[in-house]
Amino acid sequence: MHQYSNYLSIIKDLKDTISALSDKIDRLADKQADLEELIRNIISPGSSPEIKSATPNCLPQSSFFSFADSIIREMKDRMKIRTSETYIATMRSFRRFRNNADIPISDIDSSIIQNYEKHLRETGICDNSVSFYLRILRAIYNRAVDSGLVSQTFPFKHAYTGVDKTQKRAISLADISRIKNLNLKKGSPLDFARDMFMFSFYTRGMSFVDMAYLKKNDLHCGFLYYRRKKTGQWLAIRWEKDMQRIANKYYDVLSYHLLPIIRHKDSDERRQYIYAEHNVNRNLRIIGEMLALPIPLTMYVARHSWASIAKSQSIPLSVISEALGHNSESTTQIYLSSLDSSALDLANRKIILALR
Repeated sequence: MHQYSNYLSIIKDLKDTISALSDKIDRLADKQADLEELIRNIISPGSSPEIKSATPNCLPQSSFFSFADSIIREMKDRMKIRTSETYIATMRSFRRFRNNADIPISDIDSSIIQNYEKHLRETGICDNSVSFYLRILRAIYNRAVDSGLVSQTFPFKHAYTGVDKTQKRAISLADISRIKNLNLKKGSPLDFARDMFMFSFYTRGMSFVDMAYLKKNDLHCGFLYYRRKKTGQWLAIRWEKDMQRIANKYYDVLSYHLLPIIRHKDSDERRQYIYAEHNVNRNLRIIGEMLALPIPLTMYVARHSWASIAKSQSIPLSVISEALGHNSESTTQIYLSSLDSSALDLANRKIILALR
């Protein structure tokens, strides 16, 4: 898609150049110039700005902002919505750094990238976020190189694009138990946030987006089947009583969803779950403060804690594959895909029983 957009831009520029050439030819013809003078005026590098731009190596420069926007449009067309959002966030940050002043792709150099990195650090962004933005910018630049729009000059070779070990995001089994048993007003936003957190923990750290799209018919024959939005991987989880208790609490006969996260079928589903996740995380932080937990409580803590507690329960690393501790999720997927799902179910049951 982005190549097609750039080809259209180049074709338009060529048409404009041809039109300018035609006008010049007509003017020279009106002056009854001879053929030699006509050719000399057309091909002379210094003859006019519009003629100079007609040479292949001097085509108008491609805009970095426009090229990035074309990549984002392509991602949206291919339904890679979450990835497109990371690119949008990165370009929003880079535009702020540039004060919305666009730049030709060929002008992206090491100096600009290092100044952008310095800008990010001065705004208090952590190393991993700095790396995140720079890696996405590098991906956009490399796409331009692959498309033949610019020659590779390695402007990111001095930029920080590594990944630091993240701060601890897991809490203990005792803390999970305190969250489970905390006396909260039934039906309150805090109660709902606690239930969503516990449901994630019970389901081996299921992500909030996957919870949002669960349907009632995903549950059958004693197993919950779902496909991860992030990776496309199919998972099956043995259905436990604690999961059923939460599902029963929020059962809605008029909804085909298992949980009340996406509530309105005629509204934007993605916007609904993002809004719900924001509210749930806000209330989880309040719960964390009530219990004086050592870290801010979020939905992600449920996922990380399951892996950490599984390890503390002497469950083999081959079963949990350090779930959220690997540098890349693909490593985790390799470990998990090689296991019989019964090993995961036994591990999960062991963890849930440890709460009682």
